[in-house]
Amino acid sequence: MRTLLAAFAATTILAGAAQATTVYPLDRATILAGSPFDFKVELNKQVKAEDVKITVNGQDYKAVLGGEAQFVELEKGKDDKALGSAILLRGLKISAPGDYKIEVVAGDETKSVTWNVYETAAQPKAKNIIFLLGDGLSVAHRTAARIMSKGMTEGKANGRLNMDDLDRMAFIGTSATNAVATDSANTMSAYMTGHKTAVNAIGVYADRTPASLDDPRVETFAEAVRRLTKKAIGIVATAEVEDATPAAVVSHTRNRGDKADIVGMLLDVKPEVLLGGGSAYFLGKEVPGSKRKDNQDYIELFQDAGYKLATDKNELAANASAEGNLLGLFHTGNMDVTLDREFLKKGTVDKFPNQPGLVAMTKVALDRLSKNPDGFFLMVEGSSIDKMSHPLDWDRAVIETIEFDQAIGVARDFQKAHPDTLIVVTGDHTHGVSIIGTVDDEKPGTEMREKVGTYAEAGFPNYKDENGDGYPDKIDVSRRLFLSANNGPDHYETFRPKLDGPFVPAVQNEKKEYVANEQYKDVPGAVFVQGNLPKSSESGVHAVDDVVLQSAGPGAEGFHGYLEQSDVYRVLADTFALGAKQTN
Repeated sequence: MRTLLAAFAATTILAGAAQATTVYPLDRATILAGSPFDFKVELNKQVKAEDVKITVNGQDYKAVLGGEAQFVELEKGKDDKALGSAILLRGLKISAPGDYKIEVVAGDETKSVTWNVYETAAQPKAKNIIFLLGDGLSVAHRTAARIMSKGMTEGKANGRLNMDDLDRMAFIGTSATNAVATDSANTMSAYMTGHKTAVNAIGVYADRTPASLDDPRVETFAEAVRRLTKKAIGIVATAEVEDATPAAVVSHTRNRGDKADIVGMLLDVKPEVLLGGGSAYFLGKEVPGSKRKDNQDYIELFQDAGYKLATDKNELAANASAEGNLLGLFHTGNMDVTLDREFLKKGTVDKFPNQPGLVAMTKVALDRLSKNPDGFFLMVEGSSIDKMSHPLDWDRAVIETIEFDQAIGVARDFQKAHPDTLIVVTGDHTHGVSIIGTVDDEKPGTEMREKVGTYAEAGFPNYKDENGDGYPDKIDVSRRLFLSANNGPDHYETFRPKLDGPFVPAVQNEKKEYVANEQYKDVPGAVFVQGNLPKSSESGVHAVDDVVLQSAGPGAEGFHGYLEQSDVYRVLADTFALGAKQTN
């Protein structure tokens, strides 16, 4: 045992030493042939330029990477802390496929990484790609949406979701480069760049310097489409268009919160269709409701670039067939969720009474993008599956899943008419939620927990959809699904839908700790649930579970088994032949 412990200690020390120097892209990176990326080496101490040697497959790096790197004698962190020297080369490309071993020697520091550069098919497999992402989409969301919208009789679903019959499937690993847990920024970034990155980062490798906009960049899928094709690009979300998922289609920042800067990056790429919330970051700071720190009017800049503007569903419909690019901003922040927008008229619907839903936005996006004879890439996000799962508001999260599935139905109808279209449906991460059984108000007594039915006592919920719109006519039926999270802050479980507005499970006390929201304490039958997260947590968090990806159409055969999120990019790139061997 002593020998084993000694060996373990030695291994740990060596592993720590090996991490002293960091090379970006990281070891085992997969890189699309011809795709520009930044190369950076971070040394853990200050050295002289002449003491640094970098080779690629045994050759001087300049011969292979095609440029001379900038030597930074000393990088500094917060409070001017000395971090060490660095080497930086931006915008390099490697055209020849194969494995590349990068070795760095700087005095007694050494580091080696290996990259794989890959080509794609010579010819595109599909003309169009529709990438539909349910933010936080977990298996429980899918199951609950199916039961709530279609019903179940004698153990069999009475209908199928649109996503159910997509014929290709894979499990997708979501972890970040710096943690097993993950967020929407690094996960969508991996899908859209083919490179994994750190939590909160988009389109970059997260380096050690405090600045968030200078980190080593990698090309996004939309940028590659712009560089190599004449295809159109569309982004649709029910969140702010600067939020992590839509931002990752085009953006580069270590901090997903750089929303004002992300608006500028959206303008740089100029997607032909951009629909969602988030107008507060388009308005100059003098405009009421603005969240910018400057007076730049990005709505005016987009209009100067030829965009038509829509601010509600009537204007969206009026612009459905118009020529030119389309900017739709329907809320200063995140758009209201379906339950509040369409049924309960809660949330901020009184201030924004005419918001379109995801289905309408998806239809308009497809109508406009399909006018491009060269095809398109469209990203559609069901944003608030996640935004309602965080506060443990499961009824709203499930209704959002139903809306997302109806948007998938729009995509599938389009694919029937345009079979040269690849559809991809997935989540970026999961939530720790499961369906436990049902809550039956007809059971005797006043204790709500005694009305929870499990196993045979669960029976079946009694949701109805008599008007055939795909949504339950009411969510507060007498026997309803009981969803429960495996994580969260202190809160009160009421066992009922929140009809007065989205659930706020916890609020801050005078110590800045999150405690159970007393607003729900006196709801009949409410039960206090002790949290299992740090007291700094106001809501539930993401889970590390694999997400499920489903796909149909040309190129879908690339999805199978287990894939990392960064592998998904490779399938997308292959579908559009973005890494085809260049002959000119």
